[in-house]
Amino acid sequence: METSKEQASKDYADFEKKVKRTIYIDHLSPQVKESAIKAALAQCANVVHVEFIVNYTIPYKDIASAALVELDDDVQAKAAVELMNDFPFIIGGMPRPVKAIHAKAEMFRDRPPCPGLRKGFCWVKQGDKDYEAMQKLKNLAKRQESENMALIQKILKDEKELATRQQEVLDGNCKKYDMLETLVQKGDITNLAQQYGVNLND
Repeated sequence: METSKEQASKDYADFEKKVKRTIYIDHLSPQVKESAIKAALAQCANVVHVEFIVNYTIPYKDIASAALVELDDDVQAKAAVELMNDFPFIIGGMPRPVKAIHAKAEMFRDRPPCPGLRKGFCWVKQGDKDYEAMQKLKNLAKRQESENMALIQKILKDEKELATRQQEVLDGNCKKYDMLETLVQKGDITNLAQQYGVNLND
């Protein structure tokens, strides 16, 4: 019978295998869904699970800025990273500035405790030797939060403009197909083909 220590080691070994077959994707559009990621990676990998990482520091809900994508194995993970870094990530016919890297254990919220690793913490107060360094980190985090907010607002604006352009293209294509269908139904397409010497049977 396995002891709790042996089970913990086994669980962490299984987790490490999961990490190796998982990739991290960032700079995702807020409009991206799991189906879009599966479709984009279908030519080189089978997506097992997608976990979107939401930035809770901004006042917008359901905006996924990154995702952990678990694949069948580490070979597929390597191929997916190479594909996404060598070729544009296409969503709705438009390329996205998406980047992909191999996942790391620290990226997972549900990671099991590492066997033999003990964690400690302490409160830092003014006058302690590490207080000044911690204060600098705190100020840096605030600045990064402001920069992140500005970036998110720009992304949302760009997304809205892109959606408008894509809708205009879609509407234009629909009108063209409707026009062609009308010509075919009325028989005008045959007259046009004869006039320009086009064989419709080719």
